[in-house]
Amino acid sequence: MKTRIEETIKKHNKGYNCAQAVACTYSDMTGLDEETVFKLTEGLGAGMGNMEGTCGAISGACVLAGLINSSGNMEAPDSKGKTYKLSKEILNKFKEDKGSVVCKELKGIETGKVLCSCEECIKDAARIAESVLFKEEE
Repeated sequence: MKTRIEETIKKHNKGYNCAQAVACTYSDMTGLDEETVFKLTEGLGAGMGNMEGTCGAISGACVLAGLINSSGNMEAPDSKGKTYKLSKEILNKFKEDKGSVVCKELKGIETGKVLCSCEECIKDAARIAESVLFKEEE
């Protein structure tokens, strides 16, 4: 798969939140149209709760994990374990690289020490999503 990292930044510069920028860039690989993914991830921007929660970019990557991996079997949910494992791998790689997955910590809201800009978080989340979720398609 050819990398789409720069496309995530174009979407963010257009006004997409961090979660939308990541998830919408790969929507064509999920079976959902971009507008639906855009709507699904709108509440995940700004670190859920105005920077209080998980970084939107990494949240968008975890949304992709579910969209790509879930069997959609609502009668007998059978894919959660693998999806959780993929999400954990995504989160761990991001945290290892950036030092946190919490938006206000990444932005240095309380400490004054910025760990990562939004653009850097988006690029890293996209890079990790590509390596974890789309590696078999490379």
